[in-house]
Amino acid sequence: MAVLTLSQAQLAFGHVALLDHASFSLEAGERVGLIGRNGTGKSSLLKILAGLERPDDGQLQVQSGIEVAYVPQEPSFAEGATVFSTVSEGLEEVKALRARFEAHADGEDLDALMTQIESRNGWNWEQRVEESLQRLRLSPELPIAGLSGGTKKRVALARALVASPHVLLLDEPTNHLDLDAITWLEELLVAFKGSIIMISHDRAFLDATCTRIVELDRGILRSYPGNFAAYQALKERELADEALANARFDKLLAQEEVWIRKGVEARRTRSVARVKRLHELREQRAVRRDVVGKAKLEVSQADRSGKIVAELDNVSKAFGGRTVVQGFTGTIMRGDKVGLVGPNGAGKTTLLKLILGELQPDSGTVRLGSNLQVAYFDQMRDHLDLDATLADFISPGSEWIELNGSRKHVMGYLQDFLFAPARANSPVRTLSGGERNRLLLARLFAKPANVLVLDEPTNDLDIETLDLLEELLGDFPGTVFLVSHDRRFLDNVVTSTLVAEGEGHWREYEGGVEDWLIQSRRARALAANKPGAAAIASASKQAAGADTRTPVAVAADTAPASTPAAPVVAQPKRKLSYKEQRELDELPGRIEALETEQAELNKQLADPDIYRKEGANVAAMHARVEEIDELLMTLLERWETLGQR
Repeated sequence: MAVLTLSQAQLAFGHVALLDHASFSLEAGERVGLIGRNGTGKSSLLKILAGLERPDDGQLQVQSGIEVAYVPQEPSFAEGATVFSTVSEGLEEVKALRARFEAHADGEDLDALMTQIESRNGWNWEQRVEESLQRLRLSPELPIAGLSGGTKKRVALARALVASPHVLLLDEPTNHLDLDAITWLEELLVAFKGSIIMISHDRAFLDATCTRIVELDRGILRSYPGNFAAYQALKERELADEALANARFDKLLAQEEVWIRKGVEARRTRSVARVKRLHELREQRAVRRDVVGKAKLEVSQADRSGKIVAELDNVSKAFGGRTVVQGFTGTIMRGDKVGLVGPNGAGKTTLLKLILGELQPDSGTVRLGSNLQVAYFDQMRDHLDLDATLADFISPGSEWIELNGSRKHVMGYLQDFLFAPARANSPVRTLSGGERNRLLLARLFAKPANVLVLDEPTNDLDIETLDLLEELLGDFPGTVFLVSHDRRFLDNVVTSTLVAEGEGHWREYEGGVEDWLIQSRRARALAANKPGAAAIASASKQAAGADTRTPVAVAADTAPASTPAAPVVAQPKRKLSYKEQRELDELPGRIEALETEQAELNKQLADPDIYRKEGANVAAMHARVEEIDELLMTLLERWETLGQR
């Protein structure tokens, strides 16, 4: 039975319909992932479902007695509040009822108050708060003001969960959380007994938690059973069918337009019904909302850096008596794609600054390569002028952008990042969180660079833009340093991962997060001399076999590799790069052409007259047949390899 139902909802900002007669129902126990392009209205929809906003039209029905808790993308807290006082805000009604009972006001019906308090389990609300804090690993006396973004997100979750709601609405719950916290949150949500709707672009998180995916696409809510991997397969077929139907419609409309413009004789005999149908076709085409195009991402590349970007020898750094980096030795080469993984506060930013020479080590040496031109994503967020227009923010004082030796008008450049020309003069503050991130990427990529430093670039980006960003970074000839908690994104981009292993120790693992988890499990199994060590070692070798780079040397460490004891979420196979996907698409055609050529040669060689007429060419024809045999074997093996991936 549906716990809440949204019927024929309409919501528009300006001329853009965010909800266009959209309908949706949430069943008891469901965990729904709400996805869609940035700026399509997902957060607005969640606020409508939470009862915080109203649609322009339509109806929201919530089953009687259902309590709904909403955790916004950026939660707000009272000044001077502690963790305990903030979490207890989730029980404000219960607290108020008990306060009224304890005050014994004249004329108050104490029996009715007692019944209400008992029905809400309000006599021991302090104990409920303490239990929630223990479960979410929070210290009650800590002031909110001094907490990290990830800890604040935990506090907001605790404030929502303490009331034991029937429906939990989460807007980007993984933002600011490190990998350990994301794994913890996955376990928490899977164990939650109520219903959940969550907005997220973390594909691994959606795969691990969701029972259904709902996509907000051009004002309509479309439902797909299963997790995100199942959605991808269904969506691909759906888009192909839609494109085919639109092509047929456009062809029919074009034919009718040609007919209506024929000569005088044709117009005299034309049918009224056919003219009416043409008008109807025109109206249907006018209201049709086509799929939003993909962003066109391109990096303005600087001259190549030296072959070696940085060499670090036994580097250490401490702050206030706390060691952040201890005895790190490594070499970063041009073209490396390096991911940095660790808990919040582990020192990822400090290590990056040491590698790039922006921070001097307490001990050890750092040697930088030549001709480094570094572009930072994190620094740009601090200088986001909310009152500037999009065009001025991208190219202040000029209408043109220099990009890899060519000039491009700022309007066209903004369109490449899916910002319509009509919005170019709108202030930045009108953009959604994901659109602001996309705008920051547009400005970053307009700066010539051969080293990119991206600190959490994936926050709020929609899944289509994430896919394109993966392809761009994979094809970027320079060096990339990537700090992210998006496991799928790291797996698809990086060639090696630097992992914080506690007490300032950093270790490099070849590959992405999944490779790190496999290799670290192998190390733990070997250290414990478990029977399964050999099998895990074999899996680790297979996972690392695709990358033959010389590993970055790390300082000797006698302690076994230690990683969080969190369960590993099963992930789908790593996706192909853009070049590999293009190669896979072209292989059937190449194979077919070779087979056709070979069949024609064999047909000619089977003719006895060929030896009389073209005896001089027969040897060359036989050689070509053998060459095609070898080429076909190579291409077929390559096709099988790419197809399996």
